[in-house]
Amino acid sequence: MAPLDPDLLLRAYSIGVFPMADSRRARDIFWVEPKRRGILPLDGFRLSRSLAKTLRSDRLTVTADRDFAGVVAACAEATADRPDTWINGQIEAAYAELHARGHAHSVECWQDGALVGGLYGVKLGAAFFGESMFSRARDASKIALAHLVARLRVGGFRLLDCQFLTPHLASLGAVEIGRDAYVSLLDGALGVGSDCGLGAGDFFALDRSDAPSAAGVATETVSGPISGCRIVQFLGQTS
Repeated sequence: MAPLDPDLLLRAYSIGVFPMADSRRARDIFWVEPKRRGILPLDGFRLSRSLAKTLRSDRLTVTADRDFAGVVAACAEATADRPDTWINGQIEAAYAELHARGHAHSVECWQDGALVGGLYGVKLGAAFFGESMFSRARDASKIALAHLVARLRVGGFRLLDCQFLTPHLASLGAVEIGRDAYVSLLDGALGVGSDCGLGAGDFFALDRSDAPSAAGVATETVSGPISGCRIVQFLGQTS
């Protein structure tokens, strides 16, 4: 089984293609370019009252890039609802290398020191390609996604690619678009003539500035886990 070249991965993402495997044990991967693409408009995240309440409670501690490998491994685990996964060892190793290069990031949810939810994806220019998420505690994946959307909005991202639309993602505001519309959004997020991996998106801007005030002005610098109240303040209660 030949290693999956991280540079090839970045080139694939730049044209709207991504890899999958038939199973966790599969030795090879195949390339996917959906005719219909799931995206989550960054100004269209659906923050319900119940989710806003959950975020404010800080029942889960949320971090970024604290345990990328742990998130990928958890996403690859078999569950009762998903007995197999498309994340094989080849994919796991390649994304670990992308993370080491600063091109892949994770959001983690913790409860009593245990990793109970999260997501990971690839950053390219001002686009973020969500790869997978998992949840071992109620609403953990929703909380992780809310934090991700806030990060991307603060960081100047223009596209959150969800790959495939699911009922779970649709309930949070994701929509499905055709390939031509997707390519147009992708090109805009990457910028004309931009080099792979170089762009305006700053995944850690949220860590350096407080949630915007009512006037939209950042007021202070913070570090450590981001509180749910700040996420709600930024995203706003929309439903």
